[in-house]
Amino acid sequence: MTSPPTFLGMPPFPEAARSAVSNPQLRHNLRKATHTIRDKRAHVVGELSDWAELRAAGAAIKDRTLRRLDEYLLAAEAAVAAAGGTVHWAADAAEANRIVADLVRATGETEVVKVKSMVTQEIGLNEALAAEGIRAYETDLAELIVQLGDDLPSHILVPAIHRNRAEIREIFVREMAEWGVPAPPGLSDEPAALAEAARRHLRERFLSAKVAVSGANFLVAETGTLVVVESEGNGRMCLTLPETLISVVGIEKVVPTWADLEVFLQLLPRSSTGERMNPYTSMWTGVTPGDGPRDFHLVLLDNGRTDVLADTTGRQALRCIRCSACLNVCPVYERTGGHAYGSVYPGPIGAILVPQLRGVATGKVDPQTASLPYASSLCGACYEVCPVAIDIPEVLVHLREQVVEGGGHRAERAAMRAAEWVFDDAKRLRTVQRVAARSRRLLPRRAPGPGAAWSDSRALPEVPAQSFRDWWVRERGAPPARPPAAPAQPPVEKNRIEEDDR
Repeated sequence: MTSPPTFLGMPPFPEAARSAVSNPQLRHNLRKATHTIRDKRAHVVGELSDWAELRAAGAAIKDRTLRRLDEYLLAAEAAVAAAGGTVHWAADAAEANRIVADLVRATGETEVVKVKSMVTQEIGLNEALAAEGIRAYETDLAELIVQLGDDLPSHILVPAIHRNRAEIREIFVREMAEWGVPAPPGLSDEPAALAEAARRHLRERFLSAKVAVSGANFLVAETGTLVVVESEGNGRMCLTLPETLISVVGIEKVVPTWADLEVFLQLLPRSSTGERMNPYTSMWTGVTPGDGPRDFHLVLLDNGRTDVLADTTGRQALRCIRCSACLNVCPVYERTGGHAYGSVYPGPIGAILVPQLRGVATGKVDPQTASLPYASSLCGACYEVCPVAIDIPEVLVHLREQVVEGGGHRAERAAMRAAEWVFDDAKRLRTVQRVAARSRRLLPRRAPGPGAAWSDSRALPEVPAQSFRDWWVRERGAPPARPPAAPAQPPVEKNRIEEDDR
């Protein structure tokens, strides 16, 4: 048994992106796929006259839930237990993996089927199970392609978005036999033929598996009900056929009530697949004798989320419902793809979520993690399409501050301190402006060293012959008067959760 590949050891984003943008086939695949999805999303969102109000409601529900997360999690735990399920709490990835591995071993099984789950990828569950001699079979079509291809996911919703039909056919023909039912003879690269090959391959797994592992899109606190939305029906098979079901869920997935869930069941399909509703919406509450799994375990995962919750600016990342709309409109993602981000959470949301989960505020993260907040042009397209109004550019800038303060970029920190010293004193600023004006013909048009890459992609402005202040003195005979000081205003918190609002 070979271990699945991981993102561990990935280079920093600029280095990984340089390799990705030089691959024309990758860029073609990404452009075609992301533009198709974003056009579908725009069409169905445009059908709703109250989309802005729905979006605001989603953000408000998430903020309200995060504000009282401890209470809702305890309510969910009690409801799941009352319905016959067992709740486990995992502080980090290692504890969650240990819990799942122990539960699988207790059944005597060495194989599990999986529903597409971002959180199990986040904790490296497949690798942990493989180390325990347990083989995990992905059943989502895109995840199956990734697994058979010994690959890594590059998109939250479409993990194999970087593959085209010909590449998928080649993977099926080469690898399916090693994992179970082989690809049919003469398999073409037509979508229907590829889907049929996957269906025949997976059918045997669904019928023979005794244990399934899933995530969940939502956890309704008032009844302990878990919700999975999907498009292929593989999730429904995994959630109902096996005897034991283990669901690993991030603590931010809880919503208080069914009325709150209704808002997200409108926001999510339109933002993710460009559909009015998901083809399959599966809900289950504990266990029911004679119907579905006989044993249900819920693993509630922290893995850095409470640290994110403590950051009044960064915590809005926990509103994310994993729709991936931000990826499909991001000009950086469209050109680099998801692997360059070095995480299961690529794109704009990954650039703000991963550094926080890994503890960027501590200043002790690796160079790859420290590079992620800079993987953006700050154009704001991600914020415009986010169904729960996460101000991703604001969080990116906030995280860049933490990277600089933490010592991640020494040159940038030195430059910012020099700028602070100059701008902090009018005389120093005037002196620097005059020196720059007099020596402007000698100033290079290209920054030296590592800064060359920055100046090569930008049109640098000409240094004027004189500063505005000197021009004013020459024309008017006196320095411009300072404007009167504005009256003090109370601080305005944007996208913040007031702690005293509990």
